[in-house]
Amino acid sequence: MATGAPLNYEASAGTTNLQSTSSLPLEVAQCLQNARFLHLATCTNLFPHVSLMNYTYLPSSPYTSSPTIIMTTNPSSKKTLNLVSNPHVSLLVHDWVSHRPPTTNRRGSTSERAGSPPPEASRSSLAALLLNLNTSALSSISATINGEAKLLEQGTEEEKYYKGAHLDNNTFTDGEEAQRNNLWNEREREDCDGGRESFIEGEDVRVVVVTITDGRVSDWKGAVRDWTLTGESDGNHVQAEPLVNGVSSS
Repeated sequence: MATGAPLNYEASAGTTNLQSTSSLPLEVAQCLQNARFLHLATCTNLFPHVSLMNYTYLPSSPYTSSPTIIMTTNPSSKKTLNLVSNPHVSLLVHDWVSHRPPTTNRRGSTSERAGSPPPEASRSSLAALLLNLNTSALSSISATINGEAKLLEQGTEEEKYYKGAHLDNNTFTDGEEAQRNNLWNEREREDCDGGRESFIEGEDVRVVVVTITDGRVSDWKGAVRDWTLTGESDGNHVQAEPLVNGVSSS
């Protein structure tokens, strides 16, 4: 992989310090391995649509040596209809964890404008959890990733493989599930499985595989660097093991 240039503060309407590489930049791969969700942007007839998605990242698979991202979607959803007419997608992924603090005005007093949480919000259990996280372990960048999406034909071996990898990546240990459940009330815990059964295991869901083509790395200060995949590889389609929160399942 080519050595990454430092993030640059030039105007970023075009390409900035473009890096051509045969594999994902290391910080992008790490971000994909660490993050819990990504934002999927689709577009048709000049109208964009953004969805928050579970996903699975594979550096390669038996079907391609290129890095891919797996998602599932309801066949009648807006994003599915968009993908049928326009397979070009853009993804935004980051693993920053933060909450919105109370807003202060120029005089230094707490603002009461709409959208600004009250001071006691920063003392909630969830906010305390976020504030106490070891932020040094989190990424300092976000990644915009462009690619080509494909709705896999149902019942094929390819669909079974990618759906299985996605299911493995959304199977959590008891401790992780309990930690997530603490954010839900009792009724939600009884009736909800976090979306796994409805949005991944369901017989009617469609599997979407995105082949990554290029993207942009941005840091928290707004500096950017662009990159593009050259498509070069060693020609070996090594079966990649699904990553569970960035860790091999084996």
